[in-house]
Amino acid sequence: MGHTLPSPKVYPDDDPLWRMRAVQLARELAIDCWEDAEKLTHNEITQKIAGQLYAAVSSINANLGEGYSRSSGRERAKILEYALGSTRESAMWYRSTTRILGRELVDSRLAKLEEIRRLLLAIIPRERGRLIRPKKN
Repeated sequence: MGHTLPSPKVYPDDDPLWRMRAVQLARELAIDCWEDAEKLTHNEITQKIAGQLYAAVSSINANLGEGYSRSSGRERAKILEYALGSTRESAMWYRSTTRILGRELVDSRLAKLEEIRRLLLAIIPRERGRLIRPKKN
């Protein structure tokens, strides 16, 4: 008798945001970063780095989502620049964790961050001159 709502997809097929390579990489990195941050909490010296690292990595995805939702290219570019800043911050935090996480793991995380950085450096200048909505006359 009762109607149940279908459970929403976590990543809807009809949302082009999820097809964006930078978003895919940032999402993968955020999942991996959770485990990395957990490892860092077991060492007294790196406990505080764990939270900073996870916040920086999570911020990449958040800013990509927010930036993608802006209607003006200039606004979009500005917020994507925040994602770029978070990408660079994440790389710095990862570099400081090599002793705990190991060179191979850190290098794999840095490779993803570098790909995100390169993508954003290509996307941001293009977005500065683009509008999603046409100007009203």
